[in-house]
Amino acid sequence: MKKILFLLLVVCSSALAQKLKKADKAMLAGLQAHVTYLADDRLEGRRTGTAGEKLAYTYISNAFTDAGLLPRGDNDGYLQAFEVNEGRQVNPASHLIINGNDLKLNEDYFPLSFSPNASLEAVPAIALAESGTVWFWDIGEQLQQHKDNPHFDLQEAIRNKATAAAAKGATGLIIYNTSAINDDLKFEPKVKVDLTQIPVIYTSKATRAKYFSNETATIDIKLRIDISEKKRNGHNVAGYINHGAATTVIIGAHYDHLGYGEDHNSLYAGATPMIHNGADDNASGTAALIELAKLLATSKYRNNNYLFIAFSGEELGLYGSKYFTEHPTVDLATVNYMINMDMVGRLNDSTHAITVGGFGTSPVWGELLKSTKVLTIKTDSSGSGPSDHTSFYRKDIPVLFFFTGTHTDYHKPSDDADRINYTGELQVVKYIYDCIGSADKKGRLPFAKTREQTVMRTNFKVTLGVMLDYTYSGGDGVKVDGVSENRPAAVAGIKPGDIISQLGDHTFSDVNDYMKALGKFRKGESTKARVKRGGTVLVLDITF
Repeated sequence: MKKILFLLLVVCSSALAQKLKKADKAMLAGLQAHVTYLADDRLEGRRTGTAGEKLAYTYISNAFTDAGLLPRGDNDGYLQAFEVNEGRQVNPASHLIINGNDLKLNEDYFPLSFSPNASLEAVPAIALAESGTVWFWDIGEQLQQHKDNPHFDLQEAIRNKATAAAAKGATGLIIYNTSAINDDLKFEPKVKVDLTQIPVIYTSKATRAKYFSNETATIDIKLRIDISEKKRNGHNVAGYINHGAATTVIIGAHYDHLGYGEDHNSLYAGATPMIHNGADDNASGTAALIELAKLLATSKYRNNNYLFIAFSGEELGLYGSKYFTEHPTVDLATVNYMINMDMVGRLNDSTHAITVGGFGTSPVWGELLKSTKVLTIKTDSSGSGPSDHTSFYRKDIPVLFFFTGTHTDYHKPSDDADRINYTGELQVVKYIYDCIGSADKKGRLPFAKTREQTVMRTNFKVTLGVMLDYTYSGGDGVKVDGVSENRPAAVAGIKPGDIISQLGDHTFSDVNDYMKALGKFRKGESTKARVKRGGTVLVLDITF
């Protein structure tokens, strides 16, 4: 079926291409070639920091070279590397050997997130809590005792037990759960809390039944815990056209996608991992970026310099674009405006509609953005949203965000190259080029603040009205990057830069736990928010 669809696409595209000018035909072929390569299985979904990302950035760098762009990354090259901190990881050197049996990490046991690195050998008696050896603790009793207590924090109870055990000479704490109550314990890579003095190991019910059921037994234990920071590097690709102008226009698109869905941002519900090729999201925008670079390299629009950036890390939370705005390779004070293209490959052949965000970030956009005989333009005033233009809007730079709309293949393995409307994308690229040409005559564009739009899409009944900094890895809460006017956070007095760590009785250390906490509330409810601002901790009243 996929081959049939592809053949139909080729036939339709060929028929339409016969009516196109020679330059348009060349651009159409270019768009097809770029998307086809970037969305190929060989790139394995272009996940940030992988070999697939490297294949993609090499392709983009070569395309920039062919277009005559100057390198404008780090160290006189096209690439700008940035770090993605994923928290902590348990390394393979870790082991737990009981009575000569080497247990399987994450199946038979795992260390708790607050466990320190340690190596020890011991021959403890399970029932005896003696100084100088390992202790055992059944958390099932605590779970039963507090099963009706919504304020009970199991991890805090375990930390307290480890502290008390260490004070009495214990060298390690092995815990297990004999109750039928689910403890939900797991290694939390992004939780940042003070480490306990001794290693704390959770063992499965099967491990407990095999080795610890006889509490009078003495067992031989060899333990090593090896936990380290888990990091990977992403890479932006930046090329420059220098006209010697006083201002620079930034044109961007992210090229990363979801890989096999390892970062849990896929909408695919199947059990077998599959490659997410991301043809529309966002090989289409990257292809448009390359073709615009080729057009502007030979254009008459010379009142601005042009910086083309292919961002990585967008799917993780705008990592690449945020890093660039904090470590720019051009002076941001000279940036005139920024154009972002994300998912521009699925123009509807019936409506011909494209949405342009950032309409309100400069009064000049109202003069330039008009529907044409080919395209129907729908505008959204907000300068913020779920893509990389947000990072530039945060720096008071006018932005435009081009987007042909979502579809059922979004964040699924089915977002493939044969589903792109290449002729439609050609029209989008030409429209953007014309907008750039019109703006070339306007000089320096004035900037205007707009309403905020929360980046994370949720189905929750309430929101705080904040935009989060998804690159923040402090582990002590979530960092606020922006606050919407007249929403609960703004009314309560929360400000950009604040770190929120608690809503009501629900504490959290990262975005995932924050979202879980938010889901506990309903519209009209009031609660308290614990907020850190600099060195001060505030408790603010929140009404949803």
